[in-house]
Amino acid sequence: MKKLFSLMLGLFLFMPFVTVNAESMKVKNEDELKAAISNEEIDTIIIENNIDTTSKITITRPVYIEGNNHTLRYTGTFGENNSRDNTVWGGIYVLQVYKTNATIKDIKLTGANAALLINGGNVTFEGTIDVSGNGFGGIELGQGKNVTEIPKLALGNEAEIKNSTEKGNAPTLWVPDDTVKGVLEINGVSKDITKGDELSLTEVAKIFDIDNPSTNDNITTYITTSILTLGGLIPTVYLKAKKEF
Repeated sequence: MKKLFSLMLGLFLFMPFVTVNAESMKVKNEDELKAAISNEEIDTIIIENNIDTTSKITITRPVYIEGNNHTLRYTGTFGENNSRDNTVWGGIYVLQVYKTNATIKDIKLTGANAALLINGGNVTFEGTIDVSGNGFGGIELGQGKNVTEIPKLALGNEAEIKNSTEKGNAPTLWVPDDTVKGVLEINGVSKDITKGDELSLTEVAKIFDIDNPSTNDNITTYITTSILTLGGLIPTVYLKAKKEF
């Protein structure tokens, strides 16, 4: 009996561990998107078409959102009078990432007061993230009430932010006065963004010493092409980043 037990124990110890694959879910509408976000077994959410939402979408757990170049558009109301004007403040963001990590790829976030609130969270952009068409701007790096975590946005290789509606009172990136600071990382280089700062894409480029792009330029293109040019790999004529016309 003892020999049998020893043999079984030995077999158990040397058995390979079985890895459980993370689950993904394809979504086509607001209800499916919310269900996927609330389901902790879902690791990756794949958006299959443009989605209209009537409320802010809040992310409170780690998740990867594959936008597939679709649009997530807020179509609800704003403020106490239920205005349809997104320049009426109602605290409405298309997405809110609350005290967790999230990766967002190839998506447009539009129609709300702002595109994205990184609320003490840590968000990574992949591909193209378009934050055009929001009443007060693009991305807020905020803490707010009872949040101590510092909000962070990271752009990896070839990630880009687009904003065709950027203007003085609707910046692409900002840190509100109730937040200690925000952190922006581009290609592994991190910079602190001071509370109260409201930044255009041009101003972000200056912080990272990137050649001065216009509002609609691809920031990461400037980083990549500048480095390659310094190494003598491409001619200076190709430094100009892509623009939207």
